[in-house]
Amino acid sequence: MLGIAPVALVFVLALPATAQLAPTGTLRATFIGNNPVQGRVGANGATTGPCPDLVREFGRRSGVPVVVTPLPDATAVIASIAAGTADIGCLAIEAARAMQVDFSDAYLVSGSAYAVRADSPIRTSADVDRPGVTVGAVSSQSQGVWVHENLKAARVNALPAVPSNSELAALLTGGKVDAFAANRTRMEELAQAFPGIRVLADNFMVVGQAIAVPKGNRARLAEVNRLVSEARASGFVKASIDRANIPGSEVAPAPTR
Repeated sequence: MLGIAPVALVFVLALPATAQLAPTGTLRATFIGNNPVQGRVGANGATTGPCPDLVREFGRRSGVPVVVTPLPDATAVIASIAAGTADIGCLAIEAARAMQVDFSDAYLVSGSAYAVRADSPIRTSADVDRPGVTVGAVSSQSQGVWVHENLKAARVNALPAVPSNSELAALLTGGKVDAFAANRTRMEELAQAFPGIRVLADNFMVVGQAIAVPKGNRARLAEVNRLVSEARASGFVKASIDRANIPGSEVAPAPTR
């Protein structure tokens, strides 16, 4: 009589969406704390704005608690995702960053503009890329990457960190730079605070703000895209943008696939 060896049946169960999004049971998110398009940090440490709002909405819809942590720059946000200390992060979509993390569909799009001295002869973004013009930008920001790659005649003065508004105003009014490249929200706020500065009317670039997840984590990315789509369609993202008062930003269009 032939013996029949027992066959072990292995069932691979797909993790529920909540476990995919927040494997520790708490959704941990990071964002650039000095980027008003993403969010702001109050004197008491409270975070507000589109990114914190969106993350908290993700937590509400998924039934998990949320921790939102502001970080100094994009490099730190990417590092938090790579190290696993954050499950998701808010970042502007940029090609070099996409080599390190995967991006969701955009939830909002924001314009980027040049600030110049009020008496500057520069009137449009096209006027900036000329010999003798020095452009300031933060090297780790998407605007810094853009000017480095696209300006041919102007000289780029790359800064390692985001200056305060008073430091930035001094760079412009003191003639250290002729134009400064950043998101329109920050440039408009700078011009409001310092009358000797104005912002060019046109955007030199428009960038999508999205949710970054660990590279290759397709299940988490799919869940984030589902939540982003719901938040866009429901009007949640628009309401958050309106509350945050961030000029030059609007709800991203739904992707066409």
